Amino acid sequence: MRVHRFIINKDLKKEQLVLDDKELFNQVRNVLRLDIGSKVAVADGRGGEGLAQITSLRKGSVELQIQEVFKNDKEPARHIILYCSVLKKENFELVVQKATEVGVKEIFPIITERTIKFNIKMDRLQKIVKEAAEQSGRAIVPKLYEPIRFADAVSHAKQNETNWFFDSSGLPVKKETASPKNRLGIFIGPEGGWTEEELKSAKDSKFKTVSLGKLTLRAETAAIVASYIAANL
Repeated sequence: MRVHRFIINKDLKKEQLVLDDKELFNQVRNVLRLDIGSKVAVADGRGGEGLAQITSLRKGSVELQIQEVFKNDKEPARHIILYCSVLKKENFELVVQKATEVGVKEIFPIITERTIKFNIKMDRLQKIVKEAAEQSGRAIVPKLYEPIRFADAVSHAKQNETNWFFDSSGLPVKKETASPKNRLGIFIGPEGGWTEEELKSAKDSKFKTVSLGKLTLRAETAAIVASYIAANL
């Protein structure tokens, strides 16, 4: 029998937890049809995981009894930061969802010279991130930031040990181009590609210009594939 997972951002060391969350209550009671006595998996949002039993379902509230607590060991060792140009609504939602599923820890939507879409719905994207983290077995929810300008993204990325700047002009990304340390930034441009000024900025900042091979990929495909490679090399 499948055990449903929830990231609840609570201290799992407490034996009894009361979750006053109307959205969670609706999901548990009306969507998943769980009831008193049902077993669920819970995560604290900081790497801790536990098994719990539902002991009460009141209107807008779920009570749990924690039965077992353990460390979630599914997180990639490398800290991946995705800097991705804002794309069309459905495409960017797909990027956020899949990047979360493959192990990215931070997501920066960036505004480049050729970015067409500027506005994003943060509330909806945050919900997508949380649900993707729960579904994929993660115990943390990746941090999603408000959109920033390309220059600010470059400045922020300088704190990373390594940055991959994906462009068709780069050499195919290989294992030896990955940082052996923790922080690895990956940059994905818009459908129209980077401008010469942006490419120069990346080069001047000592970013590694790399590619995903000879085929031309859509931006959302490149973001997902690059995120997976970065997390699993």
